Amino acid sequence: MTNLLSQFKPFPEPPALILEYIAERSTEESVVDGPPPWDLGALPAELIKPMPEWLDAVCRWLNEGYAWQPQDVIPPCWNRHEGLGYEIAALAFARDDAYADAGSTVVWHEQYDRFLSRMNKALGKAGDECRLGRHEDRPARFQLAAWGEAPAAAPAGRSTTTTAGGSA
Repeated sequence: MTNLLSQFKPFPEPPALILEYIAERSTEESVVDGPPPWDLGALPAELIKPMPEWLDAVCRWLNEGYAWQPQDVIPPCWNRHEGLGYEIAALAFARDDAYADAGSTVVWHEQYDRFLSRMNKALGKAGDECRLGRHEDRPARFQLAAWGEAPAAAPAGRSTTTTAGGSA
């Protein structure tokens, strides 16, 4: 008789460097005052380097185990959708914590369901093409371009506000 549960694959293990970072941050006498590992935009280059490969493995694991409907598939271009990377990282790290307790595991699955809802809202109709491997830049890109470049920061001690007469 074959084991009916043998098809269940383990969740991808985070990179060793990330696990070491987490362990160092969690010790009481830690001198590490860095960002949480799921805050991708705040991580230093050496910590961000192994993340794409691991997050890609997480996406593949989620797709293989959970994506029974087309709208549940995380597209292969997830890393080109800025917000998805943050969400996938948070979901992946939250899973490790959740699986320490059965009740928390149920909550993690509810979080996963909410993630899918947010992902589909963010992707919109473009998600169908992305899931087929045909990524297009974000449709709202032209609207974001209207913002132009961010203004340069004023030198320390100088005000950038103008008076009614037009001078600073």
